[in-house]
Amino acid sequence: MEPDDKDNELLARIAGKDPGALRSLYTLYNVRIYRFLIRLTGNEALAEECVNETFLKVWLKAQSFGGQSSVSTWLFTIARNEAISQLRKRREAPLDEEAAAQIEDESDTQEIATAKKDKGAVMRECIEKLSPAHREIIDLVYYQEMSVAEASEVIGIPENTVKTRMFHARKQLSEHFRRHGIDRGWP
Repeated sequence: MEPDDKDNELLARIAGKDPGALRSLYTLYNVRIYRFLIRLTGNEALAEECVNETFLKVWLKAQSFGGQSSVSTWLFTIARNEAISQLRKRREAPLDEEAAAQIEDESDTQEIATAKKDKGAVMRECIEKLSPAHREIIDLVYYQEMSVAEASEVIGIPENTVKTRMFHARKQLSEHFRRHGIDRGWP
């Protein structure tokens, strides 16, 4: 079964108020969404609260999912909107890349995790130098592996704006990486 098919099936079951389906969807996405939110908010407690609110909204609004986008895009849009709403209320906006990096991917071996941490620290430092709008694009497209269309939908901006921000962010990152002796990782 394709991931999108599985996600759609879980969401249909959630719409039918199946708590097991919500647990399954939460298990599939909570770490990715938390990492995205911690980069966006810079606050671990706020990111965790937004994850919980996101899945509460999924539980309450699963039947309203129209299928115009993938389930993951819908989830990230809900999470982003929740974070922005909370940030407006709290007026807290610094990003904390290091806290996000501390969350380990359970699929990594010890060797891979160590290599990621070494290069990752320098990369986070370089990414931190980008504007918040450029960091958000980099996070969605490269860390969350979303398409331009999906990132456009999550942020609520035209696809061409996403492409322009990606171009400028990659150009800036390339220069920062070059200064730190890191291969930029894309053509």
